[in-house]
Amino acid sequence: MASVTRTTSVTVVGSINSDVVASCQRFPEPGETVSGATISYGQGGKGANQARAAARAGASTTFIGAVGDDPAAERVLASLSDVRLRVTTVPGPTGTAVITVDGRGENTIVVIPGANAALSLADDDRRAIADADVLLLQLEVPIPVVLDAARTAHRAGRTVMLNPSPVRDLPAELWSMVDVAVVNQSEADELASLRVHVPTIVTTLGADGARMRGPFGDVRVDGLRVDVVDTTGAGDAFTGALAASWLLPPAGRLARANGAGAFATTVAGAASAPTADEIDALLAP
Repeated sequence: MASVTRTTSVTVVGSINSDVVASCQRFPEPGETVSGATISYGQGGKGANQARAAARAGASTTFIGAVGDDPAAERVLASLSDVRLRVTTVPGPTGTAVITVDGRGENTIVVIPGANAALSLADDDRRAIADADVLLLQLEVPIPVVLDAARTAHRAGRTVMLNPSPVRDLPAELWSMVDVAVVNQSEADELASLRVHVPTIVTTLGADGARMRGPFGDVRVDGLRVDVVDTTGAGDAFTGALAASWLLPPAGRLARANGAGAFATTVAGAASAPTADEIDALLAP
């Protein structure tokens, strides 16, 4: 599998969280208490996860976000050593996600936005966006910030990639600037019901692989056989690697993203994205 011939530059504008991950054999029913097995603390947030994934997959990556003035901030930023950080500190708590993982590797997540809700862009942030090959966005920071970033990249002729999870009604202006949407199958169906037009739609299919439809046609890759430990962060690993591989031909982009997502399920926790070498090894014949 070919690697990126020129290092892709990716700027991510998004969330960063302190993750609290608890494991249990099965999820409790409403009103029920079950015994847990382990608890751990780490870095999460779709924005930071995808920035880390892009950097580990080989991209020159900048992350723009916000943290609180609490002890969690230093811990979550320490995990982004491969990423150029443009992070604002605001009063109050860093964003937090409470994650429960069951014995089958499935998860439930409750997110408290915290500092992510206070994010705004400065002129230097906009320059970092305009200088990147790809702007990668999610919906865990205020929509006006997402719009501001998309406008900046769109005016500069850069690729605007959006991971709109969960799918919701968004300003028509935002959709008009999105070049690539990364969704799962149910989200793809929701986009179709909203009659949203995006030039390229990338759909993750879980164990069945992934699909990409765009001006180049329809590309499909099959799922990879791996031992699943925890699906948390697999979608973020996929999306970050897709952005990092965007300068490859369509089949190469999708294969490397699919490999990153599959690898991430073999590691516990949200910050489970593989390196470029690990993706290469997984995709090797």
